[in-house]
Amino acid sequence: MTSVDNPLLAPSELPYQLPDFSRITDEHYRPAFEQGMTEQRAEVEAIAVDPGPPTFDNTIVALERSGQTLHRVSTVFFSRAGAHTNPEIEQIQAEIAPKLAAHRDAIMLDPRLFARIRELYSRRDELGLDPESYRLLERHHTDAVRAGAELDEADQRRLRELNAELSTLSAAFGSRLLAETNDSAVGVADPARLDGLSPDAISAAAAAATARGRDGHLLTLVLPTGQPALASLTDRGLREELFTASVRRGSRGNGDDTTDLVRRLSALRAERARLLGYASHAAYVIADNTAGTVDAVTAMLADLAPAAAANAEAEAAELERTAGHEIAPWDWAFYAERVRRERFDLDAAALRPYLELERVLHDGVFHAAGLLYGLRFVERHDLPMYHPDVRVWEVFDGHEALGLFGGDFYARESKRGGAWMNALVSQSRLLGTRPVVMNTLNIARPAEGEPTLLTFDEVTTLFHEFGHALHGLFSDVRYPTFSGTSVPRDFVEYPSQVNEMWAVWPEILANYARHHETGEPLPPELVERLLAAQQYGEGFATTEYLAAALLDQAWHTLDADDVVHDVAEFEAAALIKAGVALPAVPPRYRSTYFNHVFAGGYSAGYYSYIWSEVLDADTVEWFKENGGLRRENGEVFRRELLSRGGSVDAMQAYRAFRGRDPEIGPLLTRRGLAR
Repeated sequence: MTSVDNPLLAPSELPYQLPDFSRITDEHYRPAFEQGMTEQRAEVEAIAVDPGPPTFDNTIVALERSGQTLHRVSTVFFSRAGAHTNPEIEQIQAEIAPKLAAHRDAIMLDPRLFARIRELYSRRDELGLDPESYRLLERHHTDAVRAGAELDEADQRRLRELNAELSTLSAAFGSRLLAETNDSAVGVADPARLDGLSPDAISAAAAAATARGRDGHLLTLVLPTGQPALASLTDRGLREELFTASVRRGSRGNGDDTTDLVRRLSALRAERARLLGYASHAAYVIADNTAGTVDAVTAMLADLAPAAAANAEAEAAELERTAGHEIAPWDWAFYAERVRRERFDLDAAALRPYLELERVLHDGVFHAAGLLYGLRFVERHDLPMYHPDVRVWEVFDGHEALGLFGGDFYARESKRGGAWMNALVSQSRLLGTRPVVMNTLNIARPAEGEPTLLTFDEVTTLFHEFGHALHGLFSDVRYPTFSGTSVPRDFVEYPSQVNEMWAVWPEILANYARHHETGEPLPPELVERLLAAQQYGEGFATTEYLAAALLDQAWHTLDADDVVHDVAEFEAAALIKAGVALPAVPPRYRSTYFNHVFAGGYSAGYYSYIWSEVLDADTVEWFKENGGLRRENGEVFRRELLSRGGSVDAMQAYRAFRGRDPEIGPLLTRRGLAR
């Protein structure tokens, strides 16, 4: 198949090399993967057998240039697999996952290639490399060693087997979880049971039922344990039904049960870590992050957990006084919302008419980026995407075109849960590519003709994911290895969390929080109450997050000889040991639907959100100390952090920006944990 027949086999001719989704069909993926792997194997073979002595250009730069076809098809395919899958895509993913693992191993474990990298690494101080090139050589050497290049032949053979099985099981977890989440949606025949939901939420539930060929209303599930409707539904029985559907995902004993995958994935990861010389998978992962050691992560989580749990217990006691009965987990959000209304005179549902998607996006997210960084956004209706919902904007830095930003905002059955950013094209001066980045969310689609009204949590998510997008758009590196968000896992959430601050910055909030019918601004007294209520419920929020992070660590600090027979029992014991086993505060994710760590890239790294939040909270203080929403501040943050990608050490970049190491005080104050 030629590039004329298969659009994935050559760079797209669309602006910024945006993949031409109008020409790409499912039948193109398999041959494009095969050709991409064949091409890269040939490119790497040429490097390995080069008769000349290894140089930075003929080895390291040549590796950076290799695999462009494979990278192109992979980014397109896995974007589709996450955001708009189908049975054929799932079948291809199941087939291709072990092949890609084997392909990567063939490169990383090639002794001839490693010999060249090792020789260059041993002479790195003699090569006269610029700082980014020097770091790239170190990165390639580190990656090869961590991939097993120094193992003997027998251990490498076992490593290849482990990697192939792990990739297959991770893909299976994601597919099963999507099916489980869709199948676990709660049908409601009697509309009276939806009392408490806002009219637009009821409309969305009706639309969801219609879209799936069902009568009545359908409450679809989002990825975390907590479901948005739990804060509003007055029918306690329906709240319990919805909560139970959420927490039972993956453990119902059906064909999409994930318990076997959880046990097998954790066991295989532990075995691989031992093979590579590490005490556990967590030790292996964290050694390459800014935290450095499992002990550092454990100490931070253990230090935060008691205060968070104590705050959550105090909140529970207050909720029980309000409810007049013991609080079950399906009651928490409902009575927390009642307390919030009573204490702060703030009704979350009353905010929604002021939080319409288009206004939040244009007059909030884009407006903040304009004031802080000088960006302009021009929507392009002429560029094809993989689904009609997906929209594209061309991003201008002043008068200079910077890249493309895509937004895929609505939930659908073919999309996995959660929200994320990914790049369809990564910036690289070496390859001459400019960024094309996507934000994908799961906002409930309203009925036809109705406005899309958001919760304030969804507003925060929009700002958060756009922070990741800025990290990709502002990337200014030479080598693709360092592009955009290619930074340590426990640093990648930092810029996105910083961007959340603008959602409540008075100038930005006043610009986007306007009634979708009248255009009236959110009343000042509501703004004051919204800001006052921001810290309420931090005991619950911190505890449910820490429970998930500690659960992740429990699975991934297992020794290779440890055997888990029962997932639920292991989980319960881990939460008790960590001091976060509060009956009314379940983990944000239970093991059987913990997509981040069993199908995503966060295994042993879910702690990253709060690790990054230390930097984020400290950075918010810097902005406040330096006048807030000023172009000068934006330029400093862009220059020292957002543009650097992985081309400099992450904490070195932070110190260059902040002028010192981070301090934890602002985080403790924000989370209500200050002592």
